[in-house]
Amino acid sequence: MSKSARQSFLGADSTRVLAEARVGIVGLGGGGSHVAQQLAHVGIGNYVLVDPDVIEESNLNRLVGATTADVEQRARKVDIASRVIRGVLPESNIIAAFANWQDAAGHLKSCDLIVGGLDSVRAKDELDRYCRRYLIPYVDMGMDVHKVGDHFLIAGQVVLVTPGAPCLRCLSVVTDDALEQEARKYGAAGSKPQVVWPNGVLAAAAVGLVIQQICPWHATAPAGAYLEYDGNKHTIVPHQGHTVLLQRRCSHFFAEEAGDAIFDIRRPPSRHAEMERRPAPWQRLLLALRKGLRSILAGSLAH
Repeated sequence: MSKSARQSFLGADSTRVLAEARVGIVGLGGGGSHVAQQLAHVGIGNYVLVDPDVIEESNLNRLVGATTADVEQRARKVDIASRVIRGVLPESNIIAAFANWQDAAGHLKSCDLIVGGLDSVRAKDELDRYCRRYLIPYVDMGMDVHKVGDHFLIAGQVVLVTPGAPCLRCLSVVTDDALEQEARKYGAAGSKPQVVWPNGVLAAAAVGLVIQQICPWHATAPAGAYLEYDGNKHTIVPHQGHTVLLQRRCSHFFAEEAGDAIFDIRRPPSRHAEMERRPAPWQRLLLALRKGLRSILAGSLAH
């Protein structure tokens, strides 16, 4: 029996499709390391792994594939993930960028999908903008532990956003208040509580969304998804309002901005829906040329 025999329901040609797909994983901590391992088992053949950090002892409670020897050697998280992937798929093609994702943006452009395991709200916002710029579906994972009275609540979400569909701002995953609070901490997301099993649940949901985009096994690949995780009840369910939101067009990003050669990730997104009606740069140029041509013709006729 072949390695992929038990996932043949993904399609007769799914083994080749998965082997040719390229997935970017930004952040190889608790969530991202799970994603890397699971994608390797499914058969994704090409990866862009991005993380600027080395492993610390505090990561051992959740980082898949990490060992005490890695801590002693201050191993890079991207190298640990690469080792895990190649342990399953020796023939896999991996670009491992030990850097902030903005410095690896050139590699990420080649991805079919990107999965983010980022703590920073600003980083989530910027990566969403980047993916929309280059028409790449983006799956974002987030998890936190909240103190409620004398108890704790484990909560999280997995969100799939695609160009043209509602963005992380539309879905309130990114808000101005959250960005301002983070800015007051000098951009640091803080040391949020993290444990292995919620990371695994969220990563599994993220991998499911990735594979559904590449090899949809039961329906057309969705334009978006918003799954909410309740770690106390051990449930993961669709966000109640997402179906309604999915019917709306994103008011923060516009199709005309895709592929802009002068794209600056530091520039805030457009905020006013009425800007959607403005002509694209090529349309403005064409209008100017037409106006100039009319002026020339009018001058010729006058003489």
